[in-house]
Amino acid sequence: MRLKQLSLIMLIAIAFTACKPKDSFTIDGTFQNPGTEKKVFLYGMQNSNMVAIDSTNLSEKGEFKFIRKTPSVDFFRVSVGNHEFMLIAKNGDDIKLEADLADKTMAYKISGANEVEKLSELNAIRNNFAKQVEKLQADFEAKVATQPQNRAAVLESMKPQYESYINQLNTQIIKFAKDNKGTLASFYAMNTLSPQEFEVELVQFADEVKEEIKGNATVDTFVKQMALLKAVQVGQVAPAFTINTADDKPVNLSDYKGKYVLIDFWASWCQPCRQENPNVVKVYNKYKNKKFDIIGISLDTDKAAWLGAVKADGLTWTHVSELKDFNGETVKKYQVQAIPTSYLVDPSGKIIAKNLRGDELEAFLAKTLL
Repeated sequence: MRLKQLSLIMLIAIAFTACKPKDSFTIDGTFQNPGTEKKVFLYGMQNSNMVAIDSTNLSEKGEFKFIRKTPSVDFFRVSVGNHEFMLIAKNGDDIKLEADLADKTMAYKISGANEVEKLSELNAIRNNFAKQVEKLQADFEAKVATQPQNRAAVLESMKPQYESYINQLNTQIIKFAKDNKGTLASFYAMNTLSPQEFEVELVQFADEVKEEIKGNATVDTFVKQMALLKAVQVGQVAPAFTINTADDKPVNLSDYKGKYVLIDFWASWCQPCRQENPNVVKVYNKYKNKKFDIIGISLDTDKAAWLGAVKADGLTWTHVSELKDFNGETVKKYQVQAIPTSYLVDPSGKIIAKNLRGDELEAFLAKTLL
């Protein structure tokens, strides 16, 4: 009799499992300490952008549920108030999400599918970093409270520790991505890195995963973008361009062949650019008679603002602009995602350095222009 009962229980369990829908995924969530928050939103990827695709209300116990379909494994995000929680899901997944909305680090637990388990591992790495930074912040505030007159000195003394945490985090993220290649979690991990600091690693990653994670629209877009970025890496021939000056005279990159030329992307409205300009003026005046020149490419759309900044900052080299912000043809060709961005090109037309600033630029030129 007991065997029959056991068999019956097993059959019921198998039947229950078999009835689990495979043409959709489920997100069951619980939020502790939601406060006044009542509405939960689900975002999905459309044309490489996150857009709201569903919403629901929190229960009195802070619980919610979404049931959705997806053509393939993809990224989703659950949002409540100012809190955002990234997920990866495919049809058939039964995902559990738990979070305490009072937690300043925005840590959360996810389980129920292979990709979210991997994402959970990544979150653990990032949460540990967040806790370290939170403690460092608390130490900083405690020290400043006792010696407010030394705020700047205290900040400077703690800066190396913060940078050490950042370096450790980036190292762990890259290791995680390598250990989990072929998953969207690895792709997400790499995209948390600074594209300017880790350009080489991102381009290499794109080459390695373009076949492994093929078919996801977001990944495909990334792979295409990295292919374009690869064309303007150090060692590549700088892409040709022709842009007009303010008085409509065409300037070609080929005009500078035989010289070292700094292609400097900037704008009048860019404060970091304006702060860097004195350094650029300094190196230009020092090396302009040693086969060194500069082409300033402005991302301004306001011609008067552009020319006003050129005059105000004393930028006496050649200046050109497509007056199209980040939508200019040359800006796109050089994959400029932020400014200031610069490329140093040698007399043969090859890119030999990127994004050198201040003393780094002068040191490189001093070593190169012997």
